[in-house]
Amino acid sequence: MDVPDRKLGDRKARHIHRSDLHGLGRLLLLVLDVIIDRAGAPDRDSILGVVYRRARATTMMTGRLFDAALGRHTGAHFAHASTREREAVLAALNGLFGDVLARVENPLAIRMALRRHGRPLALERSALAAESNSPGGKLLVLVHGLCCSDLRWLRGNHDHGAALARDLGYTPLYLHYNSGRHISTNGREFAALLERLVAEWPVPVDEIAILAYSMGGLVARSACYYARVERYAWPARLKQMVFLGTPHHGAPLERHGNWLGTLLGRTTVTAPFARLGRLRSAGITDLRYGNLLDEDWRGRDRFAHEGDTRRHVPLPRGVRCYAIAGSVGRGGSDIRDRLLGDGLLPVDTALGRHDDPARDLSFPPSRRWVAFGTHHLDLLSRTGVYEKIRAWLEEGGRRPAAVRPP
Repeated sequence: MDVPDRKLGDRKARHIHRSDLHGLGRLLLLVLDVIIDRAGAPDRDSILGVVYRRARATTMMTGRLFDAALGRHTGAHFAHASTREREAVLAALNGLFGDVLARVENPLAIRMALRRHGRPLALERSALAAESNSPGGKLLVLVHGLCCSDLRWLRGNHDHGAALARDLGYTPLYLHYNSGRHISTNGREFAALLERLVAEWPVPVDEIAILAYSMGGLVARSACYYARVERYAWPARLKQMVFLGTPHHGAPLERHGNWLGTLLGRTTVTAPFARLGRLRSAGITDLRYGNLLDEDWRGRDRFAHEGDTRRHVPLPRGVRCYAIAGSVGRGGSDIRDRLLGDGLLPVDTALGRHDDPARDLSFPPSRRWVAFGTHHLDLLSRTGVYEKIRAWLEEGGRRPAAVRPP
């Protein structure tokens, strides 16, 4: 099976690059500065006021020292190949703090790219032709989830993308993105990236299929929305989308975290813990209800405790869409199926079902499936899950896409 090597590049791989030390130091200082700032400045002439000012001055001075000592090595991470372990740590940090990392241009911030074997693709016709010996017109774009990288698709010696290339002739391309940014921000950029890919692909693109895992499904849906707003060409080639464990209507863990943060912030004793919770990324808070659009968060306090105010976005028209949910239960009557879902998401949200008919995504019954005895991460490696994906894409490839009503 065509899977990435442990060393992601032709040069010597290293777990830690010099730019990582610079970025990590800056991140730690930023977190400390945020904690100090949100603690509030006490009276200037008090002892606490003196301590506060000295703490702020210390973090600023330490930051300048980091920049002076390590800043000149910011580009040094290109001198060595990366490793799976390093990629996993970077993906987790971006999921937790990625919006801040991007805003301050921290070298740890992941820049969106389409990758193969853990290496970014140059979206130029000659480079793409050189990357693939015989590029085909059937593209499969795989979109990872929160705190993941494109390498997460390899699990238990199985990669859905590589297997679909072998069985159905797709050319798999893996999106790598900063999952801590707003979902709509990633959606806009992903839409533009696909437009450039189609324009530069060495042969005419006949078909695009998207396989999206967890948060990646929301990013993909957001990209479809903004692609139509921008009148991009690639949606006309998008034939099928498969969602694996996607929180279409939000993640209960983030809703519970938001409620807990609000509760902790009500007393002076527990308020510091609430401030720590407010460090979590924009990507995470978007998961509360499944925000897809800029207007779902712009001009709002994303940490405020409020109901679901997002704008409903239906599935893209003219595209065959499928949803797979995991369940740790063993059947529809198992209480674990109803209460726990796949351990992270309820079955209903992964299948796009909602109590409000106006918000229900209305996947046809034949395009919904529950993988029982399957945890959230197991959706990436279970044989039964892969066989369902393969069967759907194979069948859909033989039929014209059903046009969804407006």
